[in-house]
Amino acid sequence: MTSVKEFRVDEPATAAALGRGSFVFTDDYSVFDWGKMPDGIPDKGASLCTMGAYNFQLLEENHVPTHYEGVRVEPDGDVLDLGEALSAGTPPEEMVISLTQVPDLPERDGEYDYDAYHDAAGENYLIPLEIVFRNRVGTGSSLRGRTDPADHDLDFETWPDRVVELDEPIVEFSTKYEEQDRYLDRAEAEHIVGAASLDRLEELALAVDHVVTDHAAEAGLVHEDGKIECLYHDGGIRVADVVGTFDENRFSYDGQQVSKEVIRQYHKRTQPDWVEAVRAAKEEATAEGIADWKSLCDESPEPLDESVVAAARDLYCAGTNAYVGGEVFDAPSLDAAVDAVRAL
Repeated sequence: MTSVKEFRVDEPATAAALGRGSFVFTDDYSVFDWGKMPDGIPDKGASLCTMGAYNFQLLEENHVPTHYEGVRVEPDGDVLDLGEALSAGTPPEEMVISLTQVPDLPERDGEYDYDAYHDAAGENYLIPLEIVFRNRVGTGSSLRGRTDPADHDLDFETWPDRVVELDEPIVEFSTKYEEQDRYLDRAEAEHIVGAASLDRLEELALAVDHVVTDHAAEAGLVHEDGKIECLYHDGGIRVADVVGTFDENRFSYDGQQVSKEVIRQYHKRTQPDWVEAVRAAKEEATAEGIADWKSLCDESPEPLDESVVAAARDLYCAGTNAYVGGEVFDAPSLDAAVDAVRAL
């Protein structure tokens, strides 16, 4: 189980063949890599499932290979496309997917053994990378602390104190299964990717970014950044996990975040001691080569106020309605939902 969605296996993958399973989306949320937080956001799971399925169908229409097979509106029910599910009047919470193998990633003394991962994976595996793309660089972006503008052929000596709009997306590679994710240079990413092509992963990330960015613009949303994960099978690569939702990607509307970033920033303002404790624990874990950084954290998050939960719920639902172009959820307009979180 991941922190915000359950993972079910119907037919396990083998060394040669893909299996079948599903993601069951919950109303849980996670910020700062904490895992399940103390409260949930009603309808969040159905919102993410609906938006994720919509994006996978967009990608298939644009000839981008994915692991998506459809959705279910009830457990063990028929596998439907999203349109069929929504016509039944119930937003889906279960996404059916093709499965690949995910071997254990051994860790000893803070070092991860990717050779062992690939020895176990063979030619059918989930690539242990996240491919991150950015269409703009916000003032709080980690990219500013890790790189200089010149590294990306940008005409600044230092990062300006404003959002930087990019003419071309920046693509980076990050670890996926390490206890604390880290960005990689290209040589490290080439080692971790195994038999898959890093160039092909970059092509797929840019294709996904293009499709999601263009569709978001039709709904008045700005697609700022996001990521993909991929599987490798039989010499080919498919986009996996979930794509283009308000948890995986950052979107804004009229200058206001319309994504999990709203909740992340709210915690920074209202629970700064916990946020700082998380930062310090991660830093200490990195310095001491400890994988489990949470064991070093002496603070825990507090639940959100009911009014904040309600505003977050309306934002997820109104944003999904706008993105898919329908009244899937009983929610205020996106303008009203954005105004509510802007006032938090």
